[in-house]
Amino acid sequence: MTATTADATTAKPEPKGAGPFSAFEWMLALRYLRSRRGNGFVSLIAGLSFLGISLGVATLIVVMSVMNGFHIELMNKIIGINGHIFLQGADTPLNDYDEVIGRISKVPGMKVALPMVEAAAGVSSPYQQAGALVRGIREKDIKQLPGIAGNVKQGTLDGFDTGEGVAIGQKMAETLSVRVGDKVSILTARGAATPFGIAPRIKAYPVVAIFQIGVSDFDGIFVYMPLTEAQAFFNKEDEATVIEAFVDDPEKMDEMRQKLEGSIGRPMIMTDWRQRNKSFFEALKVERTVMFFILTLIVIVAALNIISGLTMLVKDKGRAIAILRTMGATKGAVLRIFLITGSTIGIAGTLAGFLLGLLVARNLESIRQTLNWLFNLNLFDPTYYFLSRLPSVIVPSDVTTIVVLSLSLSLLATILPSWSAAKVDPVDALRYE
Repeated sequence: MTATTADATTAKPEPKGAGPFSAFEWMLALRYLRSRRGNGFVSLIAGLSFLGISLGVATLIVVMSVMNGFHIELMNKIIGINGHIFLQGADTPLNDYDEVIGRISKVPGMKVALPMVEAAAGVSSPYQQAGALVRGIREKDIKQLPGIAGNVKQGTLDGFDTGEGVAIGQKMAETLSVRVGDKVSILTARGAATPFGIAPRIKAYPVVAIFQIGVSDFDGIFVYMPLTEAQAFFNKEDEATVIEAFVDDPEKMDEMRQKLEGSIGRPMIMTDWRQRNKSFFEALKVERTVMFFILTLIVIVAALNIISGLTMLVKDKGRAIAILRTMGATKGAVLRIFLITGSTIGIAGTLAGFLLGLLVARNLESIRQTLNWLFNLNLFDPTYYFLSRLPSVIVPSDVTTIVVLSLSLSLLATILPSWSAAKVDPVDALRYE
């Protein structure tokens, strides 16, 4: 019993090996990333993988930010001039528009509602002529339009109701070669009723204001005149053709439509901005999705480079792996070493791309202007695009998706080569050494 006690006392505890992801595993993994005399080509592939992931992530962040910027800017421009919800009279003319506006203005989430007389017409000057969409509107309402308020470049909207003048867009003013104070003639085919039918009506109006919305198509088509004058000109006495409403959150249209249906108080046809601009925004959404998948291929190709680089590294380090195994390293340790090697490339590349993408996306307009100045270019010419500046809006959820996608692809790319390294048989690897 004494001997047994002595043996137990003098017995030393069995030494424990290094734990998972220990400093030893990290040291070997990072050492494999550095160029050596025999595996310089492997390190070159690792560098190309890092560069590919960085550029892929940065490009995705920049392009998604630009697409988001386009969506938000165009929505603000288009909806800022056209409204969020449109109410048109059904069964009977909309001559009680003040009562309808009073009722819907009490709905929570409603910002502003205004009546309009809207009709297509021809506009001409002594120099040119063009088609137009003429809108009759009250002075207090036109000053509340998001697309018009603050965008009057020449003239003024003060006294708009009593001045019997019109406000036109900058592009239309250039097309007709007119300035504030000049007169333009408005022609409609649906004029006064005569014994011989409907006679065309034409009348000249002075230009009292020129506005610039920022969307060239809108600046070249809209003409605003006082509501009472439009009612008389288009034979809509005491009547509005449409009520345009603006809401606090245009993304929650279904909820607003349900609220309005119970507050209108008369038969009306209701449409919203999604229906009127459906094809345009659907095309923008499809383009955004397609661009995301196309640019994701850059990250996928970089991840495939990680696979090829690690596979070559496993082949090159077969003897070293065998020695590690004979010294007591487990399959799990070998697996983790190569997982760390490949993941380091992916994580470092993703981080570099993340920082580069945010830097470029935040300063995209400045970069564009600098390139135009340095090389005498005209990148993003407003003549051919809806907007006068290159928009970029960074959406945190998009950036998160891109970073998670890149890290996931990088991690998945390391699994197969790492598993192959863990299965290396020390006997076979050292047989011919």
